[in-house]
Amino acid sequence: MFLKVNELTMHVQIDGPAEAPPLVLLHSLGTSLHVWDATARGLARRYRVIRPDLRGHGLTSVTPGPYSAAQMADDVLTALDCLGEGPVLLGGLSIGGLIAQAIAAMAPARVRALMLADTAMILPPPALWRERAALAREQGMVPLIEPVLARWVTADFLGTPQAHGLRAMLRRTDPQGYAGAAEALADADLRAPTATLRQPTLIMVGEHDLATPLAAAQALQAAIVGSEFVVLPGAAHIPTVQTPDAVTGAIHGFLAGLALDPWR
Repeated sequence: MFLKVNELTMHVQIDGPAEAPPLVLLHSLGTSLHVWDATARGLARRYRVIRPDLRGHGLTSVTPGPYSAAQMADDVLTALDCLGEGPVLLGGLSIGGLIAQAIAAMAPARVRALMLADTAMILPPPALWRERAALAREQGMVPLIEPVLARWVTADFLGTPQAHGLRAMLRRTDPQGYAGAAEALADADLRAPTATLRQPTLIMVGEHDLATPLAAAQALQAAIVGSEFVVLPGAAHIPTVQTPDAVTGAIHGFLAGLALDPWR
C-alpha cells in the first residue's frame, strides 16, 4: 500500500493476521523492505508484520538530502499514525536499527520492544558516509555495488542468488536517496538517547560483520540496561538475507519471553 507521510508517498507492506501484535521492521541503507522477506515470512505466522520503504528507498518518495535520523524516525511514526497503530514491536537492520533507537527515544510509549540487528549508536567515521554520498550523487550506484556488498555478506556468499538480489536492490536504489540517508549516518549520534531506553531489547550481530562489528553491538548492549545479545554464526552485515532462519529464530525466541497478553 501507499500512504501520504509528511511530504512523502511512502510504500508499506503488511503481512500476517490483522488481529496479531504489530511488528515493524526497518531495512538497511541501500536496500528496501525486501531485505526482510525471508524473515518476515516466518514472523507473519504470529505477528502483523509492517515493513515500510524508508525515505529515498524502494518505492517511497525521494527527497533532496541530507536526511537525518530524527526525520526518518518521524516518517515511520507518522506512517504508524496513518495506519492507526498504537504500541508496536520494532525491529531494525543497520540504519534501520539506528532509526528504531531514535523512534524508541522520541516516543517510548509507542515501542513495546526492540530488535536491533547489525547496528550501532554511532557509525564513524563521518567522512566515509559523506564520501559515499558524494560518489552516489556524482557517479550513481554502480561504483558502490561491489565494495558495499563485500561488507554486507561473506566472500563465500557473494555468488549466491540471494547476493545477486542484494546487488539488484543496491543498484536500483535512487542515488539521491542513498546519499541523503548516508549523510544521516554521518551526523547520527544516538549514544545519549539510547542510554535512556528501557524497552526489552534484543541485539543481534553477524559473527563476521565488519560494518557494525561485535564491539559496536557490545557497546549497544552496555547502553541498554537488561538487553539480550545474540551472535549470528556465519553471517556478516545483512543476516536477514545470509542467515534468515537464525534471525527469525532469535526474534521468535525473544518475543516468546515477553508478556503480549494485551494484544491477544
